[in-house]
Amino acid sequence: MTLIKGIEGDYIETKKGNLYFDVKGLLHPDDKKIAFLRFFPDPKGDRVKNGKKFSKIYDIDKRYSFLRENFPEYLFFSKELDIEIQGIKNEDIKKIYSPIEYLKELFNKTNLIPIEEHSLNLCELFIKEGAVHKDSIGITGSSMIGLNNQDSDIDLIIYGTEQSLEFQNRIKDIFSTSKECRQYTFEEYKNHYYNRFNGSSITFVEFLKSEKKKLHQGQYKNIDFFIRYIKSPKDWQGNFYDFLYKNYGRIKLKAEIIDSTYSIFTPCIYTIKVKKILERNIIVENDRKKNIVEVSSFRGRYCEQAIQGDKVLIEGKLEKVTYKKSKEYYRILLTNQRQDKMTLIN
Repeated sequence: MTLIKGIEGDYIETKKGNLYFDVKGLLHPDDKKIAFLRFFPDPKGDRVKNGKKFSKIYDIDKRYSFLRENFPEYLFFSKELDIEIQGIKNEDIKKIYSPIEYLKELFNKTNLIPIEEHSLNLCELFIKEGAVHKDSIGITGSSMIGLNNQDSDIDLIIYGTEQSLEFQNRIKDIFSTSKECRQYTFEEYKNHYYNRFNGSSITFVEFLKSEKKKLHQGQYKNIDFFIRYIKSPKDWQGNFYDFLYKNYGRIKLKAEIIDSTYSIFTPCIYTIKVKKILERNIIVENDRKKNIVEVSSFRGRYCEQAIQGDKVLIEGKLEKVTYKKSKEYYRILLTNQRQDKMTLIN
């Protein structure tokens, strides 16, 4: 499997500003990469690289505000996505960091720091016990770009559609047999919620219903780890310009999950059947709710959120999707950190 550089999980360092962005998605415009600001130089920052301090921005709105005030050239309006998005033109890219290349470096590196050693060991465990091919796994996140701190997590990427689906089944056995790789305890779920979901519209009870079933996250040697799964390029369904999205406002509805096969991937995708529309601020064309057939998100929190047969409450951004100027359908995109949700109701 051959992967191009500049896809989900990769990081970009800019020529101007010495900024670090994490790449979002698999399909990109010809002249730029869609990516979101993650780290920026800051004299008060708690991360250090080459003697320079950096800070990390978590909140999406704050990332937009920072760029609008300091580096507006990294913002652009995409008529294909019908939204203002963050991105870097190809000529403004200083370096693209690859998770697979970083893992290869660690295999040959001596004097590993703790986060590198633990990340490498977890990859070796998944290669040995989970039958993951060594060229189909990588390490992403702050350690890949040298901006980790003592609280950094282990962020892994597994590439390939079949490889990912097969490993997702094997990780159950790893959790049951490994002494060092495990799922969260109840108290750790509480910490996970307050660190990452507090302030959202999702309650802890709602959060726990889905979260305790998820297999793409846990603890390795008492360090949080997260796995992102990336489909094989043959399953990317064309290029960036094959898709056209139109914003139809916000919607809230009840639905049944018809297919959750691709819920582990980034972006995650669920096929749904709408049961009842509860709220909307724009009318769906001809009120054809049967044409709302999909829920998708680039946010890892929605991976493994529900399985086939589950009844869910969904609130998010309604979009009309046109594929290759012929096929049309509606999807709900979960992207707003505070307002969007998909929770189990059965």
